[in-house]
Amino acid sequence: MANFNIDAKKDVTYDAIVIGSGISGGWAAKELCEKGLKTLVLERGKIVEHVVDYPTMNLDPWDMELRGGLTPEQKEKHYKAIRSGWIGTDTEHFWADDEANPYTEEKPFLWLRGHQMGGKSLLWGKQTYRWSDLDFEANAKDGHGVDWPIRYKDIEPWYTYVEKFAGISGEALGLPQLPDSHFLPPMELNCVEKHIKSRIEKQFKGRNMTIGRVAHLTQPHNGRGQCQYRNRCSRGCPFGAYFSSNSTTLPAANATGNLTIRPFSIVQSVIYDDQKGKATGVRIIDAETNEDIEYSAKIIFVNASALSTTQILMNSKSNRFENGLGNDSGELGHNLMDHTYRVGALGKVEGFDDKYYKGRRPNGIYIPRYVNIDEASKSDKFVRGFGYQGGAHRGGNAANTESFGAEYKDSILKPGPWEFFITGFAECLPYHENKITLNTDVLDKWGQPTLTIDAEFKENEKALNKQIQEDAVEMLEATGVKDVLGFDNEHPPGYGVHEMGTARMGRDPKTSVLNGFNQVHAAKNVFVTDGACMTSSSCVNPSLTYMALTARAADHAVSELKKQNL
Repeated sequence: MANFNIDAKKDVTYDAIVIGSGISGGWAAKELCEKGLKTLVLERGKIVEHVVDYPTMNLDPWDMELRGGLTPEQKEKHYKAIRSGWIGTDTEHFWADDEANPYTEEKPFLWLRGHQMGGKSLLWGKQTYRWSDLDFEANAKDGHGVDWPIRYKDIEPWYTYVEKFAGISGEALGLPQLPDSHFLPPMELNCVEKHIKSRIEKQFKGRNMTIGRVAHLTQPHNGRGQCQYRNRCSRGCPFGAYFSSNSTTLPAANATGNLTIRPFSIVQSVIYDDQKGKATGVRIIDAETNEDIEYSAKIIFVNASALSTTQILMNSKSNRFENGLGNDSGELGHNLMDHTYRVGALGKVEGFDDKYYKGRRPNGIYIPRYVNIDEASKSDKFVRGFGYQGGAHRGGNAANTESFGAEYKDSILKPGPWEFFITGFAECLPYHENKITLNTDVLDKWGQPTLTIDAEFKENEKALNKQIQEDAVEMLEATGVKDVLGFDNEHPPGYGVHEMGTARMGRDPKTSVLNGFNQVHAAKNVFVTDGACMTSSSCVNPSLTYMALTARAADHAVSELKKQNL
């Protein structure tokens, strides 16, 4: 971290401020710095230096206390986030403290946060898919939500731009509903996945199965190493083999000499000058000293992750914006979306007991959307669609179960039966009533208002989930999978960790918060390019779209700055 300046107190004026250092914040920092702007990145949490601050990256279960399980104190600290089932000793230090950062659920909602440099880019699933015009035109065609102000042609070159830098591996399929990326070589399907792929594509016309498109390197790329198939990604990758802000965009920003990162900076609000008619800076609280500090800049990118971004805008009140910065439409905080998740089918596969696979591939299969893509595939049960992720593996006795003796040692060396599963991700509609609001009765550790979240899946999402399970069972049974079991965990929103909406883009300032270049309609030097900006949710993972929107918005911001329009 020697090249990062974390002593930012001496300088309070910059060309640009970026709030947050996760996937979109890292991209904003890279693009603005490379275009010559002195840029301050405000990070709520600690510095996490690539490799140096990955303390568990090489540990085995027996190297960790409780073999990776949480202590009672850690469970209390993460009393909400542990519902996800993803937090262990190996990653606990990358998840936000629920006690210090509370939120209120009007209805069940899981809000997972990563408060450190790099944010959740250290923890994400790496599945990266382009959206298509099927997604960008959906609201306009079926009347749910407002129309996107952009189409695929507007963002297509920016998808290519970010893919070439980030490194995306995958297989080209030529499907209009899932445009191909600029790919590195794909990871390989294992023998059972190849078998099931051939059966599905033969028996179900219009359905394809491919390896997941992921931000994992399958060959060295831009100075980073290729994936070693360890599947310990969420601890931080010492090879830089998956895309994160820490390994990829922030080092690029730092290399320009234009980057300053200030950790432990809780952004209280964006400062808006009524006389100038634009934002002039950001007000923060030092998380360690509780000191109030103001920073100034010509342009501000708010990339604190979807709900935190909107929380900052809602807390940014002035005479001009009494209900939050940019909230002329009354839509700020509304239209919260997530993907449905953990519904599908699983079973056992016979006939491959003499075959195995090498390593722990951090990826699975993908079955692209095949419903409601044209007249022939139209459903009368729901609008929008879904895709599947999953994979095949061999089960067996886990090495950390309680037992002893020679028989136990022999058993853990024998691979179990082949198992195959698929789980669907379905699109959630942008319901106005799914919303977040500021809660001034429940304050955080620093005395700031917290969020109340009031969101739920409705009839369309439930109908999609019903179809997901039915189709999953049908496909597995038709391909010869045995003991097929359908499942629907009926989880509430948040488990997909794809929070989107609450400050949506749109064509009309009366019904949206942001314009087609992610600028706040009424404060055009403020940009929002994380999940908060999304107008609909598609059924594919959204992070690649955040990257492309951010690079596009940064290019526009600098162009407008040069024209003195901001």
